Amino acid sequence: MHAEKLQVVSYSDVSFTGRAQAGKLLAENLQYLKGKNTVVLGIPRGGMVIANEIYRALNADLDIVLARKIGAPGEPELAIGSVGEDGKLLLNDDLVFRTGADKFYIEEENQRQLAEIRKREKIFRKVKPKVPLNGRTVIITDDGVATGATMQAALWSVRQENPQKLIVAVPIGAKESVELLSLQADRVIVLRVPQYLGAIGGFYEHFEQSSDAQVLEFLKGSVKEAAHRKGAD
Repeated sequence: MHAEKLQVVSYSDVSFTGRAQAGKLLAENLQYLKGKNTVVLGIPRGGMVIANEIYRALNADLDIVLARKIGAPGEPELAIGSVGEDGKLLLNDDLVFRTGADKFYIEEENQRQLAEIRKREKIFRKVKPKVPLNGRTVIITDDGVATGATMQAALWSVRQENPQKLIVAVPIGAKESVELLSLQADRVIVLRVPQYLGAIGGFYEHFEQSSDAQVLEFLKGSVKEAAHRKGAD
């Protein structure tokens, strides 16, 4: 682990009021990225509530990350690879070998996850086309990191788009998971790393399920915001 790449703000187990409050607190720790050609990517759906707060505070761009993890046979929370919005399959060959995932299993899982990506594309991309990430500072966020598998898959996929800097920012995370992510991101910022994590929802006073409609509103709002900024230039 590269300690200098991992910023843990607190080891507290105090709950957040809700995702919006957590996003605002994260944004305070990301102010150094304001005006740095930044894109904030939310992992659907809860991560988009966090992302919405961060992008507004940083005057950044907002988008959704639709990458999906390829889970190991019998261990769906262990990511042996990922598939991105462009359909590109990325595999960790060592984990593929160790988990005994054969080519038939991988192809079936790949098609299943790709179908989910295409389904979400139809919903979200009609509102906002994908934001190009090449050469940009990219922040990926979610409402928390437990195993880290979903975030890991997002990192693998987004890295293929050649961002200048790739940052993970989350309100809460398991110690081992955020340490692992710090090996793959350029920087990891986590507000709270409790001694015992358990369920992510246990660290929010209000943890209602986010909806596709809510995500669509965030994306529509970001399109209007971008048009407003362009008009103000």
